[in-house]
Amino acid sequence: MINNEDPIQLLAILNELYPVELLTVLAVTNEIFRCTAKQDVYFARITNYKSYEEQLEEVTYTNFLKKEGLAVSPTISSLNRNVVEKIILGSKEALTVLYKAAPGIHLPRDQWNADVLKEFGRQIGRLHRFSKKFEEIHPVKHIKNWYENEEYAFHKYIPEGESAIRDIAQDVLSTIKALPQNRSNYGLLHGDLWLENVLVDEGSKLSMVDFQDCEKNFYIFDLAVPIYSAIEYSFVGGGNIVDYGRDVAKAVIDGYQEENDLPAEMLEHLPLFIKLKEVFEYSMMHMYWNKEKLTEEQIRIMNHYRMRIERNQSLLS
Repeated sequence: MINNEDPIQLLAILNELYPVELLTVLAVTNEIFRCTAKQDVYFARITNYKSYEEQLEEVTYTNFLKKEGLAVSPTISSLNRNVVEKIILGSKEALTVLYKAAPGIHLPRDQWNADVLKEFGRQIGRLHRFSKKFEEIHPVKHIKNWYENEEYAFHKYIPEGESAIRDIAQDVLSTIKALPQNRSNYGLLHGDLWLENVLVDEGSKLSMVDFQDCEKNFYIFDLAVPIYSAIEYSFVGGGNIVDYGRDVAKAVIDGYQEENDLPAEMLEHLPLFIKLKEVFEYSMMHMYWNKEKLTEEQIRIMNHYRMRIERNQSLLS
């Protein structure tokens, strides 16, 4: 979305819009820019991925979480007193949100031990308690239900020739859609709580970042994603990966239950939601990777997923 010349223009736009004096702007991704000032660090999100109304509702939600005491990145209001601003960058219209950087670092993968994961579970439990409170005060009008998002259109992106995976994907979608919804098990959540979206400071305090993919879903999904993420990315050997997965799940769930109720019937569906995340990741590869220019590593990863999903293996057994 942003070309090489745009950071210079973006720096000028941000300094004109916000009560900050930024010195540098550096692209982290196509949508996220690290902005430095004399003393503070900020992150600007520049995107048209979601509508103005959706982004405004998302920021209203995260600011509410901040006021309730959850560790999330605070937004910086513009000089126009807006938390979401429309800008023209180059010849394109985009939306921008400026965040003050949350404290902490991305914890090295081999340091995701039981204590950290249990604390992570506690923070997710608090997040969902505050989410329920938010929805009581601000009924959600623009943030979508999970299945309405393009990323869940599995049959649109998984090739027709992969009939076994398409059947499994359809079964996962239809089974989850058929689950009874109520205020105790379904509502607004983060949606992408993998390890890279969590920062840990020197006092082991956790901050959650990047709520761009927040959605309405079963709360158990916000537990399935970090459990899946820890199994997939943080296991470094020295034991049995199945046992490791069970230990990860226990730590996250035990922490969660200290802060929030977790209906027993939903806990039984945890493997189903981990499978949803797994199929989601595989579908995203087809959605975003150039099939004509796949690297050897991308082919290896796709085949790894393909074999695991076709065999209908569970990461927890």
